Amino acid sequence: MTDDEPDGRRTANRDFDVELDDVLDDEEDEGGLFDDLLSGEPIFENKEVLRPSYTPHELPHRNEQINNMATILVAALRGETPSNILIYGKTGTGKTASAKYVSQELENTSRKYDVPCEVEYINCEVTDTQYRVLAQLANTFIEQNREYARGRVRELEDLLSEADDDANALTDTEFADTRDVERRIEEFERDLEDMEEVPMTGWPTDRVYSVFFDAVDYVERVAVIMLDEIDKLVEKSGDDTLYNLSRMNSELDNSRVSIIGISNDLKFTDFLDPRVKSSLGEEEIVFPPYDANQLRDILQHRSTDAFKADALSEDVIPLCAAFAAQEHGDARRALDLLRTAGELAERDQADVVTEEHVRRAQDKIELDRVVEVVRTLPTQSKLVLFAIMMLEKHGVHNINTGEVYNIYKTLCDEIDADVLTQRRVTDLISELDMLGIVNAVVVSKGRYGRTKEINLSVPIDETEAVLQADSRLGDIENVTPFVQARFDN
Repeated sequence: MTDDEPDGRRTANRDFDVELDDVLDDEEDEGGLFDDLLSGEPIFENKEVLRPSYTPHELPHRNEQINNMATILVAALRGETPSNILIYGKTGTGKTASAKYVSQELENTSRKYDVPCEVEYINCEVTDTQYRVLAQLANTFIEQNREYARGRVRELEDLLSEADDDANALTDTEFADTRDVERRIEEFERDLEDMEEVPMTGWPTDRVYSVFFDAVDYVERVAVIMLDEIDKLVEKSGDDTLYNLSRMNSELDNSRVSIIGISNDLKFTDFLDPRVKSSLGEEEIVFPPYDANQLRDILQHRSTDAFKADALSEDVIPLCAAFAAQEHGDARRALDLLRTAGELAERDQADVVTEEHVRRAQDKIELDRVVEVVRTLPTQSKLVLFAIMMLEKHGVHNINTGEVYNIYKTLCDEIDADVLTQRRVTDLISELDMLGIVNAVVVSKGRYGRTKEINLSVPIDETEAVLQADSRLGDIENVTPFVQARFDN
């Protein structure tokens, strides 16, 4: 700035400089977006301990089942083929956690005694076709075989180097001379070139099985294949996979295969071929539901590692256990509840998780479940639910099937969807009732016959938001339901 500038302008600039400095100071004092959130003391020590994927070092109230599994699988450590095992139990009864725990112990012990034993885990809810199961197993064993072949090549190359310096280096080995060693290296290198991974689609299934068979039998080993949610695989793809896996030991030369099947459905074997059923279910282990006291022990055990000291009030664990015990003793639900309560307490920047946080967590988990169920409904079921929701929004309660069907037809016209028969819509209402989204009760009207009275069982605002998030239903304009006058009104 020059001296000949007007005083007023110099003053204005000085004022502006002061104000800018003040603003910058204020921003530094306020801190960033996450500073306030990080300022509080964390409640969790290790949140992962409360997740379903975590395998604990100890599983309370499952010693009997764990010992049964260990007694059966110890045959693998002797180089023998263990019996196939089917594990049954409802969700959250510790089936998968116990099986993974025993598998880890088995692999650790096999390394300790230098016994080739491997456990491969597959979740059949995700990998749910014969092709995918065989491809995943084939690629896993191919990768292990590559590591083995590369390791053997390195060992043999080192042996060749020793033989160059020491004429007695091949004494006490399987090789007569260096040319034998070179031939064996060439064999492993050819094997490495031939080891082609299976693509996730595109091959005939019999070719995938052949590659899997060769990969398993490449070296001496006992392979334990754990199929979690095995009933989902059978439901979608039939029992061909299980038939092939359970019968392949008779054709293997070097390796042995054992199967552990885990299922929530105690009756899924009723749909299996009798030959598969007899070979697969050689041993059966049932996991009963936990009671409230057992759930309390599990939560107490996990909370010690999951939370900071004194982070839980006394009534938190008993309340979580009581809520989960109401739902067939589901430990997974109890752990989710405790973790969610801790997360809500952290968001509140509270020092202690309280009963109120548990009750809020219970409401949140239930709402999340409902939202997910509604979101994944087929379009026709969503239209039926939309019709019920619109009637309730207009003050109609104890809705009958005819009223739902009238609105449903209007909604179908709005989005150009096929109109189902009233009988089929009644079936869809029954399905929504089974999912807990609506409450449908058959009542007698005396001389007028019987009818269903339908009411929504889920929060109306959240349900409407999820339905309108569907691209087809989002186009529905305001439809005012026409409701016939009722004598009971």
